[in-house]
This record gives sequence, structure tokens and C-alpha cells, in this order.
Amino acid sequence: MDQALQHLVNGTVLGGTYALLGIGLTLVFGVMRVVNFTHGEFYAFGAYITYGLIVLGGVNYFLALPLATLAGVALGALLEVALLRPMRKADIDSVMLVMIGAMLAMQNLEMFAWGGVAKLTPNPFDGSPLVFGPVSVLPLRLFVLVVSVLMLLGFWLALERSRAGMAMRATFQDPETAALMGVRVGWVNTATFALGSGLAAASGALLGPVFMTSPTMGDLVGLKAFAIVILGGLGSLPGATLGGFALGFVEEFAGGYLSTEYRDTFGFLLIIAVLVLRPQGLVPARERIG
Repeated sequence: MDQALQHLVNGTVLGGTYALLGIGLTLVFGVMRVVNFTHGEFYAFGAYITYGLIVLGGVNYFLALPLATLAGVALGALLEVALLRPMRKADIDSVMLVMIGAMLAMQNLEMFAWGGVAKLTPNPFDGSPLVFGPVSVLPLRLFVLVVSVLMLLGFWLALERSRAGMAMRATFQDPETAALMGVRVGWVNTATFALGSGLAAASGALLGPVFMTSPTMGDLVGLKAFAIVILGGLGSLPGATLGGFALGFVEEFAGGYLSTEYRDTFGFLLIIAVLVLRPQGLVPARERIG
């Protein structure tokens, strides 16, 4: 039982960042109908910006995290305006090729700028675990969990309560009607892609100090983000949240009880099982926001 509680805590930490990744990708697909292959690279971008700010710029760790997130937002907005906006009426195949090209360009630029050697981002937390009864957790992982949950709550509040969130939800549900009602769909698309990119960068900024930062770290994470979206239900924001935590729990428990070497495999096996038994995903269509 003690071991199970420990894995539950670790899975929750991992699931929170996965949920941020899944929500960002779902939001972009739901509003813009764009398959964002750069999502994993924005994750790596956030991790590298955090590393650079702390190691090269001498910036405080707690300040580097929001700065890395804002850098992801800014780069996402720039990419949408420069690449996606001119192709708004292009076919989906052309857009996908452009996004694959942008993904490869980002990855090679990261390798050129930082080299191919993995780097460890310093953090101010003590390496001694905090003990809560039978469960122990590193202060850094606890901080990652708290920040992830706060960001998820902030995202939902902004989506439900703000005018920008209302415009996003309207565009998510019916872009043509939203445009007729005065919503500036073009700017909503830019804001949506920037927000999705910022959430991915925030995930990388949070997990960069937990794991090693490398130019290829976005590859597997990008696949997992797509897996989370499919697991939760294509186009479902609540499903993306649930799918992120589900994937985190499966990876943690499978790694703890079966094999750490193949922990990523078990997450994808879960997705295959869900698609076979429940093709619409974990959240039924009637429960979706968009």
C-alpha cells in the first residue's frame, strides 16, 4: 500500500504537466483545426530557455519559469502570424508539411545553439525528500505539481470567465457563427496558438530541472501530447486533462511494478485499448466544450 501511494503521488506530478501539454494541443486543434507538430519542440524550447536564463543569465529560478512561458507565448504568436496566417485557406496537407518543417527547424536550431549534450537545469530546492507518513516526495516535484495544478485552474477560469476565453470557446464551437457575431477569428487563432505554445513551454520549463534537457526531448513528448488528445477524446478539453493524468498514472505504475525500461510503451498500449473499447475517447461528445 505504501508503495502504491508513492506511485500515486509521482503519477500525479507527471500527469499535471501532461495535462498542460494535452490542453495546449487540443486547444489549437479545436479552434484552428491545425495539427501542431511543433508542440513537442515548444516543450523543449521552454526547458532550454529556463536553462539559459538561470545558467547564462543568472536569473532567479522562480522568475525564469514565467519568463520561459512568456517566451513560448511570443514565439507561438510569431510562428502563427508568419506561417499559419498566410496559409489559412490552404489544404490540410500543405499546413501539415509546413508544421513538420517548422518542427525540424526548431529542433536543429536548438541543437545548433545548445549542442547535442544533455544539460541539467539547476534549481534552488534541497535534494532531501519531504516525508508525509509513508510517502516521500522531492521538494522540486512537489513544486512542479502545485504550479501545474494552479496553471490548470487558471486556464479553466480564464476560459470560462474572461471575454477572450468566451471568444475562444465560440470559435472552438463554430468559427463561422463566431465571425458573424463580431469575433475577430484571426486574432483568436493567433492568441490560441500562442497560448497552446505557452502551455507546452511551461511544461518544459517545469520538467527541465526534473529530467535532462536535450534537443530531442520534444520528440517523445510530442507523441505523448497527441496520445493524450486521442485518449481524452479528439477536441475535448476536459478529456485532455483526464487523459494527461491517466497517462501519467499508467506510466508511473507500469514503471514501478512492471518495467521502467518500457514504461512509455505501456502508456501507448493504454491508448490502443481505449480506442478499441471506446473509440470516442474517455469523455463523451456531449461533455465536450468544443
